[in-house]
Amino acid sequence: MGIFSGLEKLGLKKLDDLEVYESETSSVRADEKKETAQKASVQESDFLFDKTYTCPVCDATFTSRTVKVGKVKTISQDSDLRPRYAYMDALKYDAVVCPRCGFAAIARYFKGTSPSQNKWIKEQISANFRGFQKPGEVYTYDDAITMHKLALMSTIVKRGKNSERAFCCLKLAWLYRGKREECSDEKLRTELKAEEMELLEKAFEGFSTAVSKENFPMCGMDELTLDYLVADLARQLGKYDIAQRWIGSVILSRNANERIKERARDLREQIMHDQEQALAENAGEKN
Repeated sequence: MGIFSGLEKLGLKKLDDLEVYESETSSVRADEKKETAQKASVQESDFLFDKTYTCPVCDATFTSRTVKVGKVKTISQDSDLRPRYAYMDALKYDAVVCPRCGFAAIARYFKGTSPSQNKWIKEQISANFRGFQKPGEVYTYDDAITMHKLALMSTIVKRGKNSERAFCCLKLAWLYRGKREECSDEKLRTELKAEEMELLEKAFEGFSTAVSKENFPMCGMDELTLDYLVADLARQLGKYDIAQRWIGSVILSRNANERIKERARDLREQIMHDQEQALAENAGEKN
């Protein structure tokens, strides 16, 4: 008969095979199937729209694909603060390129430029610019890398601050990492890793210099966040003593909250682990 017999007269016959307690395994499988189905039904283009910009250099009006605010959820962060998102990599849409004159920038910096900067852009970029083929509805990593390279070039030509140059390099490094993670060709993965490390080196140099010359907040980061970031960049580059000094300043800071101090302690442990591993590998090579 079953526990729910008699309820069929209420129209609930189809539910009379319900289990009182669902097993943990079946529950997990159901959640996994639901998540897979959601991913299959969601398209990257669902999170995007065309935002209108006016170029500060040539006054052209154009649109660029942009992520809808609040629509893409951050699910985690890499140690160097690279955000990871559900369903898509929103980082691909951070750069804006003027299709007429070639001026480009990370979106937060695509605004007023000085007359001198406009002159430099027009002389060194616009004069040679052959036009920009606007990417499709969804950007590939190659599209994004090209746009961010143009942003870095414009930042250098307009003599932007060290922090802005470093920020462009960091964003580019993240894009190379994202492309590498999707790549199965080992040779290409090696090449992409080399590109990423070169850009992380440039980001480290720029942020290290900017700390003593620029005011905070810097690229949306306060001093403690930037100190943490520089420490992790130094770690990835094998500069372990430098990394220890930078992360030590965060741990000892009286202004740091417990959350960032805990994260800094975790990074310090990672620095020590990587340093010990590097020493062991060097010793093995000598033997």
